[in-house]
Amino acid sequence: MLTISQELREKIIAHARADHPDEACGVVAGPAGSDRPERFVPMLNAARSPTFYEFDSGDLLRLYREMDDRDEEPVVIYHSHTATEAYPSRTDISYANEPGAHYVLVSTAECGNGEGPVSFRSFRIVAGEVTEEEVRVV
Repeated sequence: MLTISQELREKIIAHARADHPDEACGVVAGPAGSDRPERFVPMLNAARSPTFYEFDSGDLLRLYREMDDRDEEPVVIYHSHTATEAYPSRTDISYANEPGAHYVLVSTAECGNGEGPVSFRSFRIVAGEVTEEEVRVV
């Protein structure tokens, strides 16, 4: 189960809406070994695409160095789908290389970058196996 604060959930959704029609992406870091998402780190979608996301390699390297320095790890890795449901695509699954992370997907298909309903779902992706998990907002 992913336990996440209302504030972090809202920040992820706001980022997804702001980047629509392109996919948004980012990380929520937390203390290593804690499974507690705490530090919101929105990233640039280097692909600038409505159907694909890619972290900028330089930004990602800096983030991992920063997390190492702060004794953090990526607790949540998130991105948005702009025209489809909030479920990992084959490409998403193939790029999922953090077995301990919660993979959050937000679909902005219904609302675009305006107010309105979004789908906010979390998954574990380990060795190509996708398992949806409950999201508890606190």
